[in-house]
Amino acid sequence: MSKPLIEVNHLSKFFNLGNNNILKAVNDLNFSIEQGETVGVVGESGCGKSTAGRTMMRLYEPTEGEVLFNGKNIYSMRGSELKQLRRDMQMIFQDPYASLNPRMTVMDIIGESLDVHKLVSSRKERKKRVEQLLDLVNLNAAHASRYPHEFSGGQRQRIGIARALAVNPKFIIADEPISALDVSIQAQVVNLLQDLQRDMGLTYLFIAHDLSMVKHISDRVAVMYLGKIVELARSEDLYSDPRHPYTRALMSAIPIPDPDVEQTRERIVLSGDLPSPIHLPTGCPFHTRCPIATDKCKVDAPKLLEVKDKHFAACHYA
Repeated sequence: MSKPLIEVNHLSKFFNLGNNNILKAVNDLNFSIEQGETVGVVGESGCGKSTAGRTMMRLYEPTEGEVLFNGKNIYSMRGSELKQLRRDMQMIFQDPYASLNPRMTVMDIIGESLDVHKLVSSRKERKKRVEQLLDLVNLNAAHASRYPHEFSGGQRQRIGIARALAVNPKFIIADEPISALDVSIQAQVVNLLQDLQRDMGLTYLFIAHDLSMVKHISDRVAVMYLGKIVELARSEDLYSDPRHPYTRALMSAIPIPDPDVEQTRERIVLSGDLPSPIHLPTGCPFHTRCPIATDKCKVDAPKLLEVKDKHFAACHYA
């Protein structure tokens, strides 16, 4: 087998808040992403999904661990090697309103990276390339002279996607790219991402909390809780046979478009609130809310182990 495009090994990102308070946003992540694959990351707000993505992009420096891109540790890259990495790895941000400079035209927003990486040699070539990218995301070439405030949320996110594609990346981290959009627009953006992946051979890390959308786009799904991956499996396996009690609770919250099934199925409601990532529980991080927790769970932290073929769970009773 060929090596994965992305390998994440023991990655942690802690933030020092002062007064001996350490926020453990990402805590010992381990997973890999194959070339051309989409790995979805789900979990409730504050579980560390976005911080994991930003640390993998090297927007944050890690506290511990490494991320290998084509076998090379990205945190040891400098100079021209780091600049090439910035081309190979791109990000689509969550908020299409905050991620585009309101003082720049669409031409300059998309064209800026072409200039930085010297991918065009003239203004004419730059204009042609920007128009090609707009066409790729189903926007009109005439939109290039406009400013972000003249567009809807869905159109702005398409501009963000065009900007990410401008440098011909191999790997894109999509950080909740549809959560700020209307439901009617969400499917259009996800379908666009899938079409682009098929046509350009892209690899995605797709961060979201919409479980049904993640199932639709992902080959494999990682479930995060308090900075850790608690379950990782192929998309179909995870949704049909969840092994971690937290994943089961998440799955039970997905609405089913069949009134008879919806009325009779069991809804798992977790008691208590999400613990603080500053004061993590001992043992299994989920034991304070888990319906099947025992004394062992309070002291012994479970490892992420393979419970069946390519299906991993961090639970003593998986």
